[in-house]
Amino acid sequence: MAGEKTEKATPKRKQDERKKGNVFQSHEVVMVAGLLASFYGLKLLGPFTLQTLETSVAQFFLLAGEFEEISIQECRQLFIDGFIIFVKAALPLLLISGLVAVILTLAQTKLLFSMKSLAFKANRLNPLSGLKKIISLRGMVEMLKAVSKILILGYIVYTVFVEYIPQLPRLMDMNLGQAAAQTGSMILDIVSTVAIAAAAVAAADYIYQWWDYEKNLRMSKQELKEEYKQSEGDPQVKGKIRERQQAQARRRMMQSVPEADVIIRNPTHYAVAVRYIPEKNNAPVVVAKGVDSLALKIVAVGEEHGVTIMENRPLARGLYEAVDIDREIPENYYQAVAEVLAFVYSLKQKDLK
Repeated sequence: MAGEKTEKATPKRKQDERKKGNVFQSHEVVMVAGLLASFYGLKLLGPFTLQTLETSVAQFFLLAGEFEEISIQECRQLFIDGFIIFVKAALPLLLISGLVAVILTLAQTKLLFSMKSLAFKANRLNPLSGLKKIISLRGMVEMLKAVSKILILGYIVYTVFVEYIPQLPRLMDMNLGQAAAQTGSMILDIVSTVAIAAAAVAAADYIYQWWDYEKNLRMSKQELKEEYKQSEGDPQVKGKIRERQQAQARRRMMQSVPEADVIIRNPTHYAVAVRYIPEKNNAPVVVAKGVDSLALKIVAVGEEHGVTIMENRPLARGLYEAVDIDREIPENYYQAVAEVLAFVYSLKQKDLK
């Protein structure tokens, strides 16, 4: 069917969709990379974060014993101190995960920023449109993907966590720092195992998103024709323009035939009109040429204006093939054309006598 979208999207179609903000990207890859960056950032910055929290908790407990009443100014200062502690403990982790998410998003979208995707669209408020998205093929796939991801990752977390259950009672024999370190080590071990499964899920989602993006951009044969007309022009219009240009070129060429010194023909298929002006040209110039009906027309115009016509089959065909209109003849034709012109000039001199 003509309306069936079976053709691969053209570069122009992809560029147009990109301008609208419709680009290929996998949010699963960004999410998984962000979570992994957060966990491994926590492992790297864990000692510093724990030390900051311990120091802060100790300071606040000391302050609790010093204040009997707290003024508004002191509350403001405590809030500022608490915010500074939060920045020291949490901001580096937030920056790491945020930076990874931004880099991966920009890498997938190729630094695209489009306001069209943020523009208000009334159909987004339509409940029916939202329902159609939910029950569509893409909506069902997304739901199955989410359920599968939860089941797979949940099973992996459970199987790994079961191995650490016997070690949990030992945490009661440790101080707070040791217990926190041991718990963090267990969590990171679980995360390391889950990361493999999460990476596999993200890779599968990346492939699916690429396939779905390419499928949604497919075009019908009619759309390809319309795009070609827009980018290259309507073939019928271009054909008419080309015909008009050729007609104009033929008219200009025929206007030069009366000025030719000689017309060399073969005898009905080819005709080449040559003119030589020593003060203007270094060599004779082909002012008109044609085959079949155009050749006969050139000969007729030449006869009408008294241009000498000579029959030389190889020379006529050779000049037609080798020389464009309004171009000087090549050097290998000098001798043959010179002999023709010399004969023509001798005829003209006889006529003058």
